[in-house]
Amino acid sequence: MRLNDLKPQKGSKKRRKRVGRGISAGQGASAGLGMRGQKSRSGSSTRPGFEGGQQPLYRRIPKLKGFPLINRKIYTTINVEKLSSLPPHSEVTVDSLLAAGILTACKGQLKILGNGELTVPLKVKAAAFTGSARAKIEAAGGSCEVA
Repeated sequence: MRLNDLKPQKGSKKRRKRVGRGISAGQGASAGLGMRGQKSRSGSSTRPGFEGGQQPLYRRIPKLKGFPLINRKIYTTINVEKLSSLPPHSEVTVDSLLAAGILTACKGQLKILGNGELTVPLKVKAAAFTGSARAKIEAAGGSCEVA
């Protein structure tokens, strides 16, 4: 047995069927694709996502990741632990935090978040508080005022 002796087994190689080559060839005229319609045309397959002319799913749903909130509120956030460096009984607002150097920029209204501990009583005026932040400020003897 040598490489030049190798050949396919008898009956394993079939000739391809030549369709659309006349009536006597067996698969003439419509070439086995039926009479008319989208699937009988040349290059018949539709692209992925095609829904027969209906607006496809990928064009019906909004683009980008998730659905954007219309008129969403943008807050300048700060954690309770940053407020512990302020003197006792001082009033905390966006302007006072900027003056103290705790905030570097103001993006919007002030929101107090509850990360960290607070031991100093403060009078905090902000647009929003998280539940844990409100509890920590009041436990330290301070007060929360929604401005």
